[in-house]
Amino acid sequence: MDGSESLRLFCALRLPGETVERLVRWQSGALQPVEAMQHSRIVVPENLHVTLAFLGRRPAAEVPAIARALTQAMDGAGELRLRVHGYRETRSVGMLTLDDEGGRAGEVAARLHAALEELGVYRREARPWLPHVTVLRFAERPRLRPVLPDLGEISPSDAAVYSSVLRRDGARYEVLKF
Repeated sequence: MDGSESLRLFCALRLPGETVERLVRWQSGALQPVEAMQHSRIVVPENLHVTLAFLGRRPAAEVPAIARALTQAMDGAGELRLRVHGYRETRSVGMLTLDDEGGRAGEVAARLHAALEELGVYRREARPWLPHVTVLRFAERPRLRPVLPDLGEISPSDAAVYSSVLRRDGARYEVLKF
C-alpha cells in the first residue's frame, strides 16, 4: 500500500464470534421481510461491528498514527460491556442500539475522538456517540419492528482500524491495524 493512496477509514469495536453468529441467526429470521425488497441488504457477518469514529477518505500514510490513537484510547479501558437496547432505522440503515453498561465504551470513544481531532484526521459529530451495530441497509425505509435478539452481555473482542471499499454489492471492510 502506497502512503499517498487514499483509503476510506473508520475505527470500530470488533464483536466476538459468538455474538456475530447470534446476530446472523437473528438477521435471517427477524429481517427476512426486507430481503425481498429491491435495494435492501442484510449486513454480512464480516461487516458487523460497533463504529467508534468514521474518518472518511484519508491518506494511507496516516493509518499508523490512527492505529496508535485507537490503541491508546483502548488502554486501561477495562472490560467494555454492551447490551442490546432497541432497534432503530435512519434514512438508509437499520441498527441495533446498545446500552453501554458502565460507560466505558463511551469513554473510549471520547478519548479516541479527542486524539483523532488532535491529529487533524477527524471532526467530532454534533450529536453524541451512539453505540450501535448496523444490521441492515436499504434505499427505502421498511419500518420494521423486529423482536430484539437476546445477545446477553456483549464484550467486544478488541478494536481495529478498518478500510471500507465500496462495491456494487455493498461495502466490504478490511481490518488494517489492531
